[in-house]
Amino acid sequence: MRKWNGILSAVILVLFLIHGILGGFQLLGAGNIISKALAGVMVLLIGIHVVIGIILTAQTLKIQKQTGAPYFRKNLLFWARRLSGFAIMILLFFHVAAFSDSSAGVFRLIPFGKMRLAAQILLVIAIAVHVISNAKPMLITFGIRGLREKAGDILFVMTVILLFMAAAFIVYYLRWNRVGL
Repeated sequence: MRKWNGILSAVILVLFLIHGILGGFQLLGAGNIISKALAGVMVLLIGIHVVIGIILTAQTLKIQKQTGAPYFRKNLLFWARRLSGFAIMILLFFHVAAFSDSSAGVFRLIPFGKMRLAAQILLVIAIAVHVISNAKPMLITFGIRGLREKAGDILFVMTVILLFMAAAFIVYYLRWNRVGL
């Protein structure tokens, strides 16, 4: 099940990067590619990932309880992975609500205020924590060795893309609220 979850995670990551880059350009006004089908597939895959994650977490907690392994203090990385995933699930609802209003098949813009901006920035941060903290287990799942050599490049690319997404949300907020743009 872990192998399938690793494969699923890699597909979700690729779809997320495509969605984030296309969405960022759309928020900046530099593109008009509606990625609704891509987002729908990604939400379905995330749902499956969540179910598998819950099952694997329950199994891990059961093993920890049986072996007397520490639950929290000595296992912060385990909990960072779980809590960041949980935060993503909550913030994903705010993301969908912020960008998916349509009535009678016509897309309508929703006011993009400070709270919506904060939710989107928190989503980017939660995704960054989740992806970075789960990079090593995912690479191990695929049998990729030498993470240290690739870590700098992976971290740089992810940082640039996530900063681009955060900047796009900020520019969209500024444009929506007509603050100097």
